[in-house]
Amino acid sequence: MASSLSKTLNAQKKPSFSKNPIFLIPIFLFNFTRKMTKSSSDQIFPLVQQLQQFTLSQLASITILRTLGYGLLVLTLFDIVDIFIPPNFMNSAWEFQTLGKLVERVPVPLIGFALVFYGELHSRSKWEFPMLKFLSWLTLLFTVLFILLIPLGIVNTLRLNNQSVAQISNLSSKQISQAEQVEKQLSQATPEQINNFSKLQGRTLDGKNPQEVKSQLLSEVSQAKEKIKNQAEATQSFQGLNLVKTSVKWNLGALVSGALFFMIWKGTHWARTS
Repeated sequence: MASSLSKTLNAQKKPSFSKNPIFLIPIFLFNFTRKMTKSSSDQIFPLVQQLQQFTLSQLASITILRTLGYGLLVLTLFDIVDIFIPPNFMNSAWEFQTLGKLVERVPVPLIGFALVFYGELHSRSKWEFPMLKFLSWLTLLFTVLFILLIPLGIVNTLRLNNQSVAQISNLSSKQISQAEQVEKQLSQATPEQINNFSKLQGRTLDGKNPQEVKSQLLSEVSQAKEKIKNQAEATQSFQGLNLVKTSVKWNLGALVSGALFFMIWKGTHWARTS
């Protein structure tokens, strides 16, 4: 009887963990965390594999881009040789056209340098390190070259404009001089000479007074002189405007090109210190 009473009292003092919900919470959290960890691992592994594949594909793409960049720089070298050979320095027209050719073709080396320097020092061959250093300093040389071309382009623009004005003036002066000679001959011509001159021009007097024909011819010569002057002024204005437009375009292009090359040089300090 005493033994039964002792078992009953011990059963009442011992807590029941399976029936108390408070003690089930840690067990639930443990199981939940284990399941989440396993689920997260299952999701992370494919992501890591995809990231590795993407990195490998990027490395292959970088190699292609850099190869393309080296190819564009080689083509630029061919263009430079073609532009400067044969040289004709001190010739304003040649120097001005050379400025234009360099500016018009500058996108090719700019893109080439950008592709070659892409990715900095990652995944480089040994021979590329001195090459990158050389190319970095070469961009500074191009910067100086294009900046120096600007004042040269302005000076050549003025020279070409003066030459154009002189050529047009000389041509119009010769034409006006010829017209004045004809005018002088007509002024001193006799009626018989006026008749012969009219026949040479494919005209006939048709009973007109030679003096009237003479006056008419002198008026036509005067109109021709005025027409020559107007054409000379129009040609001079047209050529001068085209020259200024081209000069502004090429000189601004040289300025922008120099600034871009300087930015590339400044941004590739890692290549010069490697």
